[in-house]
Amino acid sequence: MEQTITVTVNGTAHTAEVEQRMLLVHFLRETLNLTGTHIGCDTSTCGCCTVHLDGETVLSCSLLAVQADGRAVRTVESLEQNGELHPIQKAFHENHGLQCGFCTPGMMMSALGVIEQHPGASDDEIREALEGNLCRCTGYQNIVASVRSAADEMARS
Repeated sequence: MEQTITVTVNGTAHTAEVEQRMLLVHFLRETLNLTGTHIGCDTSTCGCCTVHLDGETVLSCSLLAVQADGRAVRTVESLEQNGELHPIQKAFHENHGLQCGFCTPGMMMSALGVIEQHPGASDDEIREALEGNLCRCTGYQNIVASVRSAADEMARS
């Protein structure tokens, strides 16, 4: 059974017919062609699909697209503006906070959530906020350094 939904994604309203059982991650990737949000596990354990829903950090593989009807979704594609990287993107690049890059979009969205909600978060609080994001390539030290660097840069702006 299909349902019409309207979801504002990265500031643009999108209306579409979706199956009621379609996951938000599939809506973003398949319907809107926003492939920055990755599918890693489909069980809410890896964090690759992390997005913001009405300002809250959520796992898009654990929400139905119909649950986002009338709401605002922010994906990793929203970070870069007019050819200028967001401070979190710059920090991940400059501090080597990524290797293969598969977890990076979800990691950045989780990091951005903690920076926006707790601008002065300690390294331990950053680690706790990133707990739900798995990276199989790094030792997390550079990721935490990236988040700290981005938080400092955003605080200066």
